[in-house]
Amino acid sequence: MADTVKVSRRPKGDDAVVSPVPTADDLAQILRTRIQKSELASGEWLREVKLCSEFGVGRSIVRRALRALADDGLIEIEENRGARVSATTVEEVFDLYEVRAALYGLAARFACLRGSDVRIRSIQAKIDRMLKDAADNVPAEQTIELSELIFSEMSECASSDAQRMIEAIRRKTRFHFSYVALALNATGPGPFQHWQQVREALSERDPDKASQSARDVLYFMQGEVARIMLSRGPRLIADTPLPQPPAPKRRPAAKRNR
Repeated sequence: MADTVKVSRRPKGDDAVVSPVPTADDLAQILRTRIQKSELASGEWLREVKLCSEFGVGRSIVRRALRALADDGLIEIEENRGARVSATTVEEVFDLYEVRAALYGLAARFACLRGSDVRIRSIQAKIDRMLKDAADNVPAEQTIELSELIFSEMSECASSDAQRMIEAIRRKTRFHFSYVALALNATGPGPFQHWQQVREALSERDPDKASQSARDVLYFMQGEVARIMLSRGPRLIADTPLPQPPAPKRRPAAKRNR
């Protein structure tokens, strides 16, 4: 089915209401948000037919959206069985943030050592905007987007191999309740005191201070994400296995005529 627009009608009246059909990216974001808010539980199966019917899209759009979620680590796609929400454990998320902290520390270090004055000023301007947004209590999602832009710009000072590693880890951790952690701490210092230290380190061209401050940003998020996950019920490696999909019904064998 093409990504065009569909025409739906109000329950009352004859005037048509034109609404855009979701793209694969739109659908992925909708499902991503539902997973973040636990509206889709761990182990829940996402059926293509049901998603096509709910959103009025074709299977190609649904499959592209599910592949995007699988890249994020939010769902698992099993051949001949379908897709289901991942049962992410606290240990898995904790470890991912540990690796991400190390890589982001390297990115900040390389920015200090290799970044031009123009690049340093550009990164600092984004940090200033983020700190102002935090003080103005802008939506946490907006703050997350800006922080990702800052880390992206710092990582551009790293080698191509390091950049690929950072991007791989980012896909795995970015949507594991990270924006929720910021939202819950909007009235407190949150990670922003560490961001201020990153800014100062860039001004001083102090790679050790920049690296540690960047890691501290991620360590804060690591603790908050783990706390949020545990508050929703323990998800540990030893938890009970995920529910299995219902077995397909088998047709009774046809009786042979004698």
